[in-house]
Parts: sequence; C-alpha cells; structure tokens
Amino acid sequence: MAIDTDKNSYTIIFAIVMVLVVGSILAGLASGLKPLVDANKRFEKQQNILYAMGINANEGTSDVAFISTDKVEDEFTSTITKQYVIEGTKVSEDSEAYLIDIKKEEAKAKDPSYTRKLPLFEGEKDGQPIYVIPIRGKGLWDAIWGFVAVDKSMTVQGVFFDHAGETPGLGAEIKQRYFMDDFAGEHLLNDAGVYGGINVAKGNADPKNERKDDNAVDAIAGATITGDGVTAMIKKDLKMYVPYFKTLN
Repeated sequence: MAIDTDKNSYTIIFAIVMVLVVGSILAGLASGLKPLVDANKRFEKQQNILYAMGINANEGTSDVAFISTDKVEDEFTSTITKQYVIEGTKVSEDSEAYLIDIKKEEAKAKDPSYTRKLPLFEGEKDGQPIYVIPIRGKGLWDAIWGFVAVDKSMTVQGVFFDHAGETPGLGAEIKQRYFMDDFAGEHLLNDAGVYGGINVAKGNADPKNERKDDNAVDAIAGATITGDGVTAMIKKDLKMYVPYFKTLN
C-alpha cells in the first residue's frame, strides 16, 4: 500500500521520527566524547596552573605557549606536589582539588550555612615552594578568570588570565604577556601583613611597573571595565587565602 505523503499526519510523524533519530545520534556522540572533553578540560587547567608558575613552552618574548597536552599530565604530577582544600580554618590534602568548580562554590557560599571550599596547589620551583590560587570574576561582557602563583609571603611569582568574551584588541589583551608579566613581583601583603590586592590602574606614574610594593600594575588602554574586573577578582578571591598564608610565616 502506497504511503500518502501529502497528509498532515505523515509530515508530523516524519518530523517526530527525525527528531528522535537525530537526538539519539547527538546524545550518543555527547556520551561517547565526554571522556575526551573532560580530559581536555583537565589538561587545559593543568596547563594554566603550570603557566602561572612559569612552566611553559614560551620561546619568544611575547609568546604565550603552554606545555603540550601529551606532556602536561606528567609535568603537572611531578611539579604540583600537593593539592589542598581550605574550608574555613580546616585545611586538608586532596589530590582532586583541581576538580573543584570555584564558580559553583561561590554560588553555594551565598548560603550563610555553607563553608566554601577553596582549592590551592603547591609546587616547587628553583627549590622554593610556590602556591597557585584560582580566581574568577566578571569582565565587560562575560566571565574572566585566572591563576595566580605566589610564594609564602604572598609575593606574586606569575599569573595566567583568560576570558570568555572580552573585546579583541582591548579587554581580551589580559591574556597577553605584556600585561600578565607586569604582575610578577607585586606584593599582596604590606610589611604589616595587611592585604592590599593589586589595582589595574591608569596613570599610576609607574608605566614600566618598576615599583613592586605599590599594589598596582599599568592598565590596558581602552579596557577600563575589564581591568576593573581583574582588580576585583584579585581582591575578592585572593583575600580569602590570607589566613592560610599567615600560618606559613
């Protein structure tokens, strides 16, 4: 019996069947690729943490090149000797601290009864312990985030910043070397141990960023709001780690 393809019922049934078939294919692909997607996310985070510590594949003066994905897991394992989770005054080692989603933790912390989990990574470079802290904030258009490497005195050893959708040539420049390198050497604590953060500031009379105790780096021209976002996430997120670092000194 011939099928009447002109009937409305045929069109509806055909559409339903196609949706089910295509949906099943997409669901299968998503499920099958999930391990690969998760691995790539893990490699990216490991590359970012190592970059903040100064472990990268840079060759030129303006390069931002990461350890390759086929080597990053081994490098991360050998470099990051300890991972911690800080919950209030409780500090515990946790080899999967890097899996903590700081965006979700920030949301959960809006409940006063919840104690936020703060991941912290400890490694060693040139014989000195280095600590890497993840931070997250808001730029002009979307999320910005980064990793800040500090020593026991909370002096910055290196940073890595990234963004979801800042303006190319302006706010997107936060992930360029000329901006990120300015943070190295900046002091987060003054001599009295008071936390000051780092201001991304225009007209700070230190365009070459030679003063490292002024809590300021030179802003990117035309990217005021993104720079303010970097200032805010540093002040907001790094400050939460100050009590822990005071126990180290």
